[in-house]
Amino acid sequence: MALKNLLLFLIVSALDAICILLGSFMGHSIRSIGLFAGAIIGGIVGVAAAVWLAARLRLLERASYAATFVGGLIGFVVAAVIAVKNLRGPVIPMAAVGLIGLGALLGKIVSHKRAA
Repeated sequence: MALKNLLLFLIVSALDAICILLGSFMGHSIRSIGLFAGAIIGGIVGVAAAVWLAARLRLLERASYAATFVGGLIGFVVAAVIAVKNLRGPVIPMAAVGLIGLGALLGKIVSHKRAA
């Protein structure tokens, strides 16, 4: 169980970081304000894709899908706020991506507690 949770955390964090980066690149090519819009869209798509992939890899049950997705979105919002407030260096925004995986993991745990 601990290995599945670690893999869920890593998949959600890594895949969402890639989607945020790609979204911000695509948004910046439109305008500078598109950078933030692209990052937000990329983050939401990244959470959805990562949770779907985790379900396909059987890291979580289908019943936990919605709670894991919502937890990942909440983690993304918290990470976005922290990252935007600390743009002076790359360390804090990169570390904030871990909050997305943590949020997804907490969502999975809460859904298991509610089902039991």
